Amino acid sequence: MNLENNEKTIFGHPAGLITLFFTEMWERFSFYGMRALLIIFMSAALDKGGFGFNDDTAGAIYGLYVMGVYLLALPGGLIADRLIGMKNAVWYGGIVIALGHFTMGIPGILQVIGGHEGTAEVVTKLDTYPFYIGLILVVLGTGLLKPNISAIVGELYKGKEGSARDAGFSIFYMGINIGAFAAPLICGSIAEYNWHLGFATAGFGMVLGLIQYKLTHKSLAHVGNAKIPENEKEIKANNSLKNIVLGFLVVATVVVAAMFMGIIPVDIYLIADTSKYIIAAVAFGYLGYVAFFGGVTKEERKKVYVIAILFVFAAVFWSGFEQAGSTLNLFADRFTNRQIFGWNMPAAWFQSANSMFIIIFAPFFGAMWVNLARKKMEPSSPVKFGTGLVLLGIGFLIMYFAAKIAASGDLAAPTYLLFTYMFHTFGELCLSPVGLSLFTKLAPKKFVGQMMGIWFLATSLGNLIAGLISGEASGGTDEKLAEMPDMYMLIVMTTVGAGLVLLVLYKPIRKLMGDVK
Repeated sequence: MNLENNEKTIFGHPAGLITLFFTEMWERFSFYGMRALLIIFMSAALDKGGFGFNDDTAGAIYGLYVMGVYLLALPGGLIADRLIGMKNAVWYGGIVIALGHFTMGIPGILQVIGGHEGTAEVVTKLDTYPFYIGLILVVLGTGLLKPNISAIVGELYKGKEGSARDAGFSIFYMGINIGAFAAPLICGSIAEYNWHLGFATAGFGMVLGLIQYKLTHKSLAHVGNAKIPENEKEIKANNSLKNIVLGFLVVATVVVAAMFMGIIPVDIYLIADTSKYIIAAVAFGYLGYVAFFGGVTKEERKKVYVIAILFVFAAVFWSGFEQAGSTLNLFADRFTNRQIFGWNMPAAWFQSANSMFIIIFAPFFGAMWVNLARKKMEPSSPVKFGTGLVLLGIGFLIMYFAAKIAASGDLAAPTYLLFTYMFHTFGELCLSPVGLSLFTKLAPKKFVGQMMGIWFLATSLGNLIAGLISGEASGGTDEKLAEMPDMYMLIVMTTVGAGLVLLVLYKPIRKLMGDVK
């Protein structure tokens, strides 16, 4: 098939969908492969090849990392729209991601900073610079690639709204889950022998995605191109944006270098803890501006109120759901019986459970919503939101009993984690697909793009909180191990309570939504 012909299709879909499918599959392979290793590696002792960080520090770093991935999706989309185009953003983003993974693959150097080698008094410190630099590069690259590759899929189906577009996105998201399913299995297995080779393997996945992207990019010739400025005003605006981006990169580079050199003291946990207040203030400050100074109608203002309400509940959901890569990952490593006929299964393998359950159950949930809609019984979006939170809480209730076993000194069966991930997946299938769609439907016409940013902010805030919680709920000390069941029960009460509150408030929220279902 000649992919240069833009009219050509494969099984009724644009040929470019195949290019994007495999690019995103390998990008998610790299992301989830690294995520499956990240917090376990940071928490592992030096003699086991890790960094030996305490759980608070490891959780804070993890939280800042996943926060940054979603936060930089906002400027990543802006840079693509105004400067380089979406296709170039995907290409350059993928290159930066791969460089980040390979940088993380460089082992740190153990330095003697006190005492004498060969004596019991020797004091050592691990050089972690490559690790941090790699994390920063992955965040920057993902911010460029992630929002823009999804936007290109949308452009492929311009003028083809309806079932064809929905089917195209379903195929695209299947690529996401295939990559997310395979990555922990492969990278986790390799990391059992060498942590840094595991990180580098994630980078090789991104390289494979880039190779096929470049080989088949002609199928995308008509979409995702850079916008050519049409007048002097647009040229000046683009030049200003270039200067801002370059200025930010220079300042960020200087600040990061000063941190590494010890010129600027760094308290990772304090930075992470403060960041959650900054994100919340930015989100509500912006929504307040739109509601009262954005020139919106009375009906649109009511819908902005709903967005503000759902922002809180979305952040609560993601703060629980994204503990998969932090708290639950550490539980798999420390407190789960992973012996299978004398073989110890890598803890990272549990990170494949969510994607496996999505692949299995997504068609059933899709059919269920269709059948309920046909019978005029489909629940509204706020009800789906509330149900998703309750299901998330049920998953953590299962973990409460697993934590009781761990606190007693025994190892919990792997089925506890598997059932937890299953209920979390059910919650995700209730909440995630409707979230971004609902935000765009509720958004005032002049602010649709910005409301997508608010959804990313909610996801970013939830991810950050998930990392912070892991420091308290991971049982890293005897005291925290004894408190771990109570921490899980607190999460249960928070998530289920939030879901029930949303279900109780369904009618007033529905009234504020007006004509949006």
